[in-house]
Amino acid sequence: MLDGLVTLAYLVAASLFILGLKRLASPRTARAGNRMAAVGMLVGVIASLVSAEILNPVELVAGLAAGSVIGVVLARRTPLTDMPELVAAFNGFGGAASALVAAAEALRVAGTADLTIGPIEATVVGMSVLIGGVTLTGSFLAVGKLRGSVRSNGFPGLRIASILIGIGTIGVLGLLISQPSLLVALGALAGLALVLGVLLVLPIGGADMPVVVALLNAYSGLAAAATGFVLGNYALVISGALVGASGLILTRIMCEAMNRSLTNVLLGGFGAEAAPAGGGGSGEETPVRSTTADDVAVMTSYAGRVVVVPGYGLAVAQAQHEVRELADLLAAEGVEVSYAIHPVAGRMPGHMNVLLAEANVPYDRLIEMDEINPEMSQVDVVLVIGANDVVNPGARDDETSPIYGMPIINVDEAEQVIVLKRSMRTGYAGIQNPLFFKANTQMLFGDAKETVKAIVGELKALQDA
Repeated sequence: MLDGLVTLAYLVAASLFILGLKRLASPRTARAGNRMAAVGMLVGVIASLVSAEILNPVELVAGLAAGSVIGVVLARRTPLTDMPELVAAFNGFGGAASALVAAAEALRVAGTADLTIGPIEATVVGMSVLIGGVTLTGSFLAVGKLRGSVRSNGFPGLRIASILIGIGTIGVLGLLISQPSLLVALGALAGLALVLGVLLVLPIGGADMPVVVALLNAYSGLAAAATGFVLGNYALVISGALVGASGLILTRIMCEAMNRSLTNVLLGGFGAEAAPAGGGGSGEETPVRSTTADDVAVMTSYAGRVVVVPGYGLAVAQAQHEVRELADLLAAEGVEVSYAIHPVAGRMPGHMNVLLAEANVPYDRLIEMDEINPEMSQVDVVLVIGANDVVNPGARDDETSPIYGMPIINVDEAEQVIVLKRSMRTGYAGIQNPLFFKANTQMLFGDAKETVKAIVGELKALQDA
């Protein structure tokens, strides 16, 4: 009876995972999808603990309550700008949990006289420990790089060390498979996996970190699926496979959006060091044209169409509500306002969509890069708020640029471009943007929230006049 109920619970959990993932495809249904997947995970966790008789009811409720409190606190206290770091940390914890559970199951079986570990079981346990260990250290190193607390991109001989550690890891995994009872091999494999995770992520530049986070998300799913095979837990196998597959698909999408191969990302690339500020990359100092909030207010109020291009700077300044107010004021004057969204704007896919959704920006106003680019020459004014690399025309025109070939939003084709930026510092990729020096571009320096507030104030004054 109990086994039948547990199997039914796993089926319900798997169905909720799949339906939740489907709903995450649209901003309109994303919240409902997230709740469905969370309920599915709750059902799966309870079914697993009950079937294995690991905890008594009091311990089960206490554990769920403690975890819920931690989750709520993290969700409420983590600003949207830190969400990529939080996702990376979750990946690390997921990998660690998978590795520890798989290793614990192997140790349990090894200590039971009537049970043995065969080569197939040893292979699955080894893969779970390997992938989980790599995900753990790789994810927390990614957190450090995203926060800027880890700036190193390697050391002499890093690639040779990585190759040697990789060969050693394969050798130890082979030893574990051939001699499953040799538990010291499992410990050695775990240690090598932790070191390998550091060596794999260390050489990767900051601009590629969003791709790495997506890839580590896939790793955490694969580790969970492997652990599901170890435990014979169908819900864990399905959820891990879903996470692994979606993470790999997301990694591919991001690589395409940056015109980068995954191999190129993993071998390290641009974004390691910032290039010196200057003009269009020629090494010559080129003046920029500055503007003021009142000039921008006048320019946008007389425009027929205004496009806002949000970037990470907007998220840092938490200016999304002020931008929404600005758009509402312009719309009241008959100005058509929309938002151009680049796939890798911010620090993770969907970062800008979530940010603007928080300010109740209508979903139909968010236009993807491929849809907005053919219309950009018909736009009167573009407001680039906190974006840099995703509007860099060097990616399109300069074959010597490190980001050459990366798809961008062609804001330079608009009649007027206003760039809201704190300073002339380079963006995440560490290279200068020739857009800032074009004849149709003006710079409005300052904190994005304060400058947009100033524009809003000038617009209100114009409307009241």
